[in-house]
Amino acid sequence: MHEATASVRNALEDDRAAIAAVVVAAFGAGAGREISELVGKLTVDPTAPPSGSLVATKGVDMVGHVLFTTARLQRATRSVGATILAPLSVSPEQQGQSIGTRLVDEGLRTVREAGVDLVFVLGHPGFYSRFGFAPAGALGFDAPYPIPPHNAGAWMVHALRPDLLGRVSGRVICADALDDPGYWRE
Repeated sequence: MHEATASVRNALEDDRAAIAAVVVAAFGAGAGREISELVGKLTVDPTAPPSGSLVATKGVDMVGHVLFTTARLQRATRSVGATILAPLSVSPEQQGQSIGTRLVDEGLRTVREAGVDLVFVLGHPGFYSRFGFAPAGALGFDAPYPIPPHNAGAWMVHALRPDLLGRVSGRVICADALDDPGYWRE
């Protein structure tokens, strides 16, 4: 039997419950509930409104979600639009089918079209480097909270404009809902 291909689209207000279910499934019951609550808070946080929220569906089933929230640079050497990619969630039974890759690719296109210059993520270097993400600390971008040295490579940045890296730096300021040192341990 041929398995349906996932479709990617902008998230809708009516998708909240399905997004929460995908996040819980992706991260497991304990951590998933906490991350799901964070997603809910981030989508309404006036300190850093979402710059992109995309879902992947197969038929009527939601199978993935990615959220990008507005960020800014403190002590920036020049003005840039920035966002933080967090979290990326794919239902466990759908992992390994390029759904996460499609969500990130489409999300990067969406935020680029919205005028975002830099995208930050705290995630697996082996996955995110495929999209052009590079270690942010080494490029002059401090995370909202210090990243332990053994995980420094997980704090990454992707420049959506090629002339930025090496010309801009600063400390990333995130949404109030994400401003907790516990979220910055990889």
